[in-house]
Amino acid sequence: MCNVCGCGAGEARIEGEALDRDGHEHEHVHADGTVHRHAHGHEGEHAHSHQWVPAGAHGHRHQHADGTWHSHDHVHTADHAHPHTDAGDGSLHYGHGPAGAHAPGMSQAQMVKIEQNILAKNDGYAERNRGWLADRGILALNLVSSPGSGKTTLLVRTIDALKARPGAAPVAVVEGDQQTSFDAERIRATGAPALQINTGKGCHLDALMVGHALEKLAPPDDSVLLIENVGNLVCPAAFDLGEAAKVVVLSVTEGEDKPLKYPDMFAAASLMLVNKVDLLPYLTFDVARAIDFARRVNPQLQVIQVSATTGAGFDEWLGWIDARLAAARAARVATVDQLRARIAQLEAQLAAKG
Repeated sequence: MCNVCGCGAGEARIEGEALDRDGHEHEHVHADGTVHRHAHGHEGEHAHSHQWVPAGAHGHRHQHADGTWHSHDHVHTADHAHPHTDAGDGSLHYGHGPAGAHAPGMSQAQMVKIEQNILAKNDGYAERNRGWLADRGILALNLVSSPGSGKTTLLVRTIDALKARPGAAPVAVVEGDQQTSFDAERIRATGAPALQINTGKGCHLDALMVGHALEKLAPPDDSVLLIENVGNLVCPAAFDLGEAAKVVVLSVTEGEDKPLKYPDMFAAASLMLVNKVDLLPYLTFDVARAIDFARRVNPQLQVIQVSATTGAGFDEWLGWIDARLAAARAARVATVDQLRARIAQLEAQLAAKG
């Protein structure tokens, strides 16, 4: 996973403001005299380093053929064996260990521990987001895909279609990109509130980012929150944001084999939108094959074919949203009724004692 190497640490921005990760400012001077400041947290471990050295590394010195000497860190770990396996067809697999990934200088055990720690902390924030959303009857959907699948165009048309209906639920959007606020500006042009999260070098949104976004965006009760994740079919699969469902968008301009190439994302999704179906007459994309591949990974995956350009399939897509929004609202009402019943019970007990 990307967080093994710490990509994007300290670079996330919400509407241009640095994301507060409960740290403090740390200042140091570079060799050229420039001063750099960044967030520096202490939570039982040192939150940053100026030079990464693999765990278990020690100095190793050897002499080259020309007589010069060279020193470098040399790592010995419990699984110092080859980090890849040969599939027999000449290809190399680096994802067959317990961690499902490979990082130079790190053992599989170290990678598993790091991933468990990161995801456990993220899951805590996600549960807090989920509770906050549930208390307000807000349906949150996490839209994920590779870059260029048409997520933003899909969102624009979805917002316009939802707003055009009588008694429409309010819609708000959280936009995730490494840089720029282009997509948030496109959403705001529809009249819907949108908040931009820029992840810097980070390749996905996480639950803490979304929690801060919820505070700033403050979507109304009984509304729809659409989260457009960073374009990436890998890392966003592992990060729960507190959403009701992940919706994976697969464009027909991609390949029908994407579900098998990136299985974790399709396994994590509840719905697959096959987008840009208006282009099918000009392509060799096999829709049935793509759906078959996706359901090999996730037999429960629902599939809707849509075109954000022509509106094809949008009645079914909006119906899917309606059903889940109704469920979110019903759950909120049930929770309120349970609380009222409990309060009445406690009041009766107090009255009996009085």
